[in-house]
Amino acid sequence: MCGICGVYGYHADEPVDQHLLTAMQQAILHRGPDDAGAYTEGPLGLGFRRLSIIDVVGGKQPMTNEDESVVLIFNGEIYNYRELQAQLRQRGHTLQTNSDTEVIVHLYEDEGVQCVHSLRGMFGFALWDKRRQRLLLARDRLGIKPLYYTIKNGTLIFGSEIKALLQHPAVQPAMDHSALNLYLGLRFIPAPATLFRDIYALPPGHILICERGTVRIVNYWHLSFETDPSEQRTIQDYTDELEALLQECVAMHLVSDVPFGAFLSGGVDSSTIVAMMSQFLNEPVKTFSVGFTEPWANHSELAYAEIVAQQYQTDHRNIYISPNDIHNLAAEVIWHLDQPIADEATIANYMVSKLASQHVKMVLTGEGATSCLRGMGATIGKSAVHGCGGSRRRCGPL
Repeated sequence: MCGICGVYGYHADEPVDQHLLTAMQQAILHRGPDDAGAYTEGPLGLGFRRLSIIDVVGGKQPMTNEDESVVLIFNGEIYNYRELQAQLRQRGHTLQTNSDTEVIVHLYEDEGVQCVHSLRGMFGFALWDKRRQRLLLARDRLGIKPLYYTIKNGTLIFGSEIKALLQHPAVQPAMDHSALNLYLGLRFIPAPATLFRDIYALPPGHILICERGTVRIVNYWHLSFETDPSEQRTIQDYTDELEALLQECVAMHLVSDVPFGAFLSGGVDSSTIVAMMSQFLNEPVKTFSVGFTEPWANHSELAYAEIVAQQYQTDHRNIYISPNDIHNLAAEVIWHLDQPIADEATIANYMVSKLASQHVKMVLTGEGATSCLRGMGATIGKSAVHGCGGSRRRCGPL
């Protein structure tokens, strides 16, 4: 996890305020404690905080091409970067680092804004094209990495977290009541809306292009459910393909120059990932689980996590959450989230993340598996029948 932020006064000639850029970087210091970097050019300022994962020494940012006409700040990981490195070398590029960041720089030189189609991974980045006077913001297909922006008086302000934008004096926090309605109805706020008026989340699979005094947003990817009706496949065919894709995905996620581990709940999703990690690694997988004290002990799944940990001989650690933890950590967790999300596991995830951070720099998790494999069908159906009106009624006076 890294953090990016920036300001571009596309209708202004005044140089960017260095103190403002520093304040925006400080607001997201927790996202990248390892290093910091900045780039300024007239009304443009790019700020960066780094958590080093790949090419710890060479992957410093902002990163540029040879003549510094392309400047990049990047949060995320590109999992097919080695394949892309080989392609770039075949095209005649000389790579100065082994980082996935540099791959984006040279891909943009060759392919322009279409470079996002070549990237397989999670990302939120800002790229400055000096020759074209173009600022490009891009977010990965599923929106795994966050990226927010606002426009004030011809100035584009952006960052990995809303709190970075709020450092700008032109950005005054005010509630967007339509977004509040979305939250009370859906239990989350879908992009591009946020709870803050005039602050937007760049939607997943979209790029924002600021050039020639205009800002436009382009959808570069959408999920397709098209199938070939003439294709005859069995359940076993789909099962085999899913297993192969999972193994490929896990293997790609294990490319790292720093220690890593996995969250282990004992459920099918995280247990499958830990099982596959153990196949690829020559050392025990570092696993981390969260359990509950009374009065919630009956809801704990630690027993299942322990079974998986023993089966695969993992280096396992547990942490326990109590009612007092909910009370003591609520404000801290809310500060990190920037806006509400109705996920009962948020504080538990926060605690197990703090535990993991004492031993590794990144973890693999089973997040998203339930949604991808339609495990939420019963919950979705229940919500569709009964709705979430209770929350709206209780908050009616707001």
